[in-house]
Amino acid sequence: MTTQYTGSPEDADLARADSLAREIFSDVANKWALLIIEFLGDGTLRFNELRNMVEGISHKMLTQNLRMLERNGLVERTVHPTVPPRVEYTLTEAGRGLRATVDTMCGWTRRYIGHIEASRRRFDT
Repeated sequence: MTTQYTGSPEDADLARADSLAREIFSDVANKWALLIIEFLGDGTLRFNELRNMVEGISHKMLTQNLRMLERNGLVERTVHPTVPPRVEYTLTEAGRGLRATVDTMCGWTRRYIGHIEASRRRFDT
């Protein structure tokens, strides 16, 4: 369910350094958050499943990013009362909305990776 924004227009202004929108943008626009969102878009995952899918992420970094995504209402964390506890993560409606943008970014990367690679070679020589 989409909730109507009730804050000030200044808080929604990405151009303002002190805006809530800028803070949210800063939170979600990092490589780990984008990868987590991409992989959770395929369905609910447990912590270790997600860690195995996101190659190179540390336990600490995955924990920090999952907490940040949960705080921002993009990921839902469910703890099942088992021994040991089983914890699962899934995207919320807002997270699924952001995933569509992440999918577009992934497609852009695949489309232009050769161009970027060639530009880097020219630049670095």
